[in-house]
Amino acid sequence: MSLTLKAVIVDDEEPARLLLREYLTAHPDVEIVAECANGFEAVKAVGEMKPDLMFLDIQMPKLNGFEVLELLDPAPFVVFVTAYDEYALRAFEVHALDYLLKPFGQDRFDEALTRVRERLEKGSVPSFAPLLKDAAAQRKWLDRVLIKDGSKVHVIPVDKIDYVEAQDDYVCFRSAGKEYLKAQSMNDLESLLDPARFIRIHRGYILNVERMARIELYAKDSRVVILQDGKQLPVSRTGYQRLRAMFGGEV
Repeated sequence: MSLTLKAVIVDDEEPARLLLREYLTAHPDVEIVAECANGFEAVKAVGEMKPDLMFLDIQMPKLNGFEVLELLDPAPFVVFVTAYDEYALRAFEVHALDYLLKPFGQDRFDEALTRVRERLEKGSVPSFAPLLKDAAAQRKWLDRVLIKDGSKVHVIPVDKIDYVEAQDDYVCFRSAGKEYLKAQSMNDLESLLDPARFIRIHRGYILNVERMARIELYAKDSRVVILQDGKQLPVSRTGYQRLRAMFGGEV
């Protein structure tokens, strides 16, 4: 880590960004390398600038702060900036993460920055995986999938997904004739998808049942699902039982 900290400010409200910039003038060893008004800009800036530190608002349109973190690998050290949010504050405390609760003054900001320096010097950069897991658990079911592709971010509403296929350490989302790869396990993804809409029809496939046209016998005790676009997917015995249960045995 260099003596000068490179910092990125992320907040959708300009007055909030101006305030952080003002507070940072008291810290000449911190260089602001980017200011971002939304999560998409933040993902791009972190990828290009490789900052040491990010001041990250949680409540933002388009992508919230947790979704930004999901797309960063590796992520810089983060100080979360948030208005009152009981869940978020409890999660930050549980996982020993640094945060600033709006509104905050120069003294509280300076205190947070001092703590950041100490932790960076010790090399104690926290893992955000437990926080992201908790954030995901707060949602009943996933409503969209975020996929980073170079400097681009694809946002796929789950109702636009045709099916998902396992590919080694990745899952491949098929949507509107296009394929999108994401580093994720099928088991983790399955637990996030609404089981009233998505069925694990095979160890390697999760199907959006709204795309299913019919099921056909392929060989003895072997079946395939025919999608509305003609695509065929294998169905395991367990998968077939799940489909029968969903449709009251009428498949």
